Amino acid sequence: MLYDVIVNDWDETTYVPTTSGKMLLVVILVALLCGAIIFARKYAAKQAAPDATIKKSLLTVKQLAFCAMAIALGTVLSNIKLFHFPTGGSITLFSMLVICLAGYFFGLGAGLMTGVAYGILQLLIDPYVLYPMQLVVDYILAFGALGLSGIFTNAKAGLIKGYIAAVLGRYVFAVISGWIFFGAYAWDGWAPLPYSLAYNAIYIFSEAAITIIILAIPAVRNAMARIKTMAIS
Repeated sequence: MLYDVIVNDWDETTYVPTTSGKMLLVVILVALLCGAIIFARKYAAKQAAPDATIKKSLLTVKQLAFCAMAIALGTVLSNIKLFHFPTGGSITLFSMLVICLAGYFFGLGAGLMTGVAYGILQLLIDPYVLYPMQLVVDYILAFGALGLSGIFTNAKAGLIKGYIAAVLGRYVFAVISGWIFFGAYAWDGWAPLPYSLAYNAIYIFSEAAITIIILAIPAVRNAMARIKTMAIS
């Protein structure tokens, strides 16, 4: 059995991974991370002049470290909440930005896989699943969308553009989830879709606005560019 069905403190029927389920999620997480490294290595090989086998090995280790650190740091920062809705959704300390970095550093493929791996880790640590399809939308698609930052990896002001694309992607899936699966929690007088649009905009766009202001600081922007150069060279 991969999950247990329990009733939580709000009388909701939820699905919680069993030990076997958690082991499967760990295997999927590792596989996704390996996939991210494959995409990252291909991207780095295009950016850096190929020297020798040892150079390629070093690149692989470096990319693994960067992607793994992004997932780990993003998970830590997601638990530093500047604001938290009782029914879910938080303004965190730049957790979305950290996950977006994998796509900005290594391209779309690596970014998407890192985002999904992060979603799997969130599912392991703090699962809140009412419906199987809600799991897919909230943990796979919404967090995976943070990898859309890779679309603008080589563009001017690519980090800000990529971050905006990633945030919008996550917002779309968060709205879909709130509309379909959590419409019963809509505020009095609100239909499910407008409620979901407003509810998810509050915490997602608030964190995004703070992050974009920080990224607009030249020193921060230059530091991120240097870290990217370090990641792929």
